[in-house]
Amino acid sequence: MSIQENYNTIKNQLPENVELVAVSKTHPVSAIQEVYDLGQRVFGENKVQEVMEKYPLLPKDIQWHLIGHLQTNKVKYIAEFVDTIQSVDSEKLILEINKEAAKYERKIKVLLQVKIAEEESKFGLEIEEAKALFQNYINGAYSNIEITGLMGMATFTDNELQIRKEFSVLKNLFDELSKQKPLETLSMGMSDDFPVAIECGANSVRVGSAIFGRRDYTK
Repeated sequence: MSIQENYNTIKNQLPENVELVAVSKTHPVSAIQEVYDLGQRVFGENKVQEVMEKYPLLPKDIQWHLIGHLQTNKVKYIAEFVDTIQSVDSEKLILEINKEAAKYERKIKVLLQVKIAEEESKFGLEIEEAKALFQNYINGAYSNIEITGLMGMATFTDNELQIRKEFSVLKNLFDELSKQKPLETLSMGMSDDFPVAIECGANSVRVGSAIFGRRDYTK
């Protein structure tokens, strides 16, 4: 199927309240422009260098989300234009984002990435760490960021019960933190598991290959 057909298929599966982050990593500017022309405005990239290369070549009303692991020394390159950093997995990173955002007199939206998968390779905060950072935020720390929600990745498995269990852990934490200060975004689910994520309460999904096709790993 074409990108347009793929995109329309995904959009038709999403409830109105669920935001689509089109994950454009490794895909060319032309493909992003094609999806933009279909009405999509939120795009996700994994790597700082890649989003830096694409940003000047595409419309400025795109909301860029950094969804991959972010090193503190790379924050300065995207602080001027990134809309949301979904992959905040340490206080060190929060402090760096806060510092760089202040240089541009702006607030950067961030999601706390919580480790819910059993896989060792997944980044993320432990639940108690996420609670502590959120408490700091409520108490007035990090004045140039806005914690708008949580992000998590389930274990890569065919076991749907396990995936549901992991997503439910994040949903429960989202609900608990929202009692202290309302959160907007629960980012769970990718191309293979976003329908399950939505059933578990996700209101933002990160879909790449189901829209753009198989990634070009030669880049």
